[in-house]
Amino acid sequence: METNVIYCGDCLLKLKEIPSDSIDLIYIDPPFSSNRNYVAFWQEQEKRHFEDRFENVQAYLDYMKPRVIELYRVLKTTGSFYYHCDWHASHYIKVLLDRDDLFGYSNFRNDIIWRRATPIGGKVKSKMFPRDSDHILLYCKDARQKVTFNNTYIPYREKYVEKFFYHQDPNGRRYALQTLGDYSEKSIEEFEKNKKIFTTKKGTKRLKQYLDESKGMLVDDIWEDIRNVRQAQVQNMHRVERLGYPTQKPEALLERIIEASTKENDIVLDAFCGCGTTLVTAQRKKRRWIGIDISPTACRVMAKRLEDTAGLKEGKDFIIKDLPKTIEELRVYPAFEFQNWAINALGGVPSKIKVRDKGIDGKLYPIEDIKKEKKEGLDLFGDIDRYIPIQVKRTDQVGRPDIENFEVAMKRDKREKGI
Repeated sequence: METNVIYCGDCLLKLKEIPSDSIDLIYIDPPFSSNRNYVAFWQEQEKRHFEDRFENVQAYLDYMKPRVIELYRVLKTTGSFYYHCDWHASHYIKVLLDRDDLFGYSNFRNDIIWRRATPIGGKVKSKMFPRDSDHILLYCKDARQKVTFNNTYIPYREKYVEKFFYHQDPNGRRYALQTLGDYSEKSIEEFEKNKKIFTTKKGTKRLKQYLDESKGMLVDDIWEDIRNVRQAQVQNMHRVERLGYPTQKPEALLERIIEASTKENDIVLDAFCGCGTTLVTAQRKKRRWIGIDISPTACRVMAKRLEDTAGLKEGKDFIIKDLPKTIEELRVYPAFEFQNWAINALGGVPSKIKVRDKGIDGKLYPIEDIKKEKKEGLDLFGDIDRYIPIQVKRTDQVGRPDIENFEVAMKRDKREKGI
């Protein structure tokens, strides 16, 4: 089976190309039944409407059910399935997943609450509590199997350390005290040999739990320590994640999921992979991966992200499959999707402005100039002024008025050639 591959298309169709019982971890963050439109800015190069709208909840469930059936089929019996959703549909999705012909109630593991840290709808007069969390439903395929799961830990909070690790050795090592009731006599003898036993004034023996030897606090099903992408970027200026995708999740969130439910070289699948956070994180954690997304633009964005952040080369380290090639396929894409496809097909760069772009939809730069370093405050490729403007028309025929208008745009940009 091929891994490190991005499939462009509907996951309902693309999942059929993946063998049964072959995936170790599946994470999906599909469109929520939120009845609203997002406006996405893809690296400031594309402004497009990201439709997230279903007629009703049943329509959303009807859309997801056949896709979940395929996801269940490709998951290993020892694998884990994470379904990321919000308050709109989490309870409906759980009822769906609990069905005996899908994952089943007995294979439900956790309802993880992720506190995003940015309240939604938190107005004083809103007559409800601020919505500040997502649900991540965790299922295994077969609870009778030895499902891969690794406990994860986070550092103790400062107040917790002060409250429980207030004892100190002469050398300054902080420790807490715990009872010895669960330890064998042999273990207690080993503790005494290593000088880890503390005897109280009443003669009771306690075990010294040193702070510098502790793994930290065991992560439970409420995750409050991971910030959303916007806040994470403010806190971690050294790693810029934010791409403008409306529902982009932080890499730290996927890192926790991947570390908990896989080991190195396992296969991770994201069937709604958007801007590629799952893929980038899986690559960094030395896992193999498969991504699927219906948007050609999303597939190109995640490919660039893999190249920029993971140092991978398309065609060598990963491939994109099934980008649209036929007229019939291209006709059904929204205007901006088609425009982006056409410019990418030429090797050009889409313009940052999509509305009132003065007739220039993209630019084609000489290949030798693309390799030059960008300079702050100048054009995309530094001080380069050599480019051919591109205009895309979504019509069956281009008439003389279209060409004349494009010529005006070219002259305005002082260009002698245009596509």
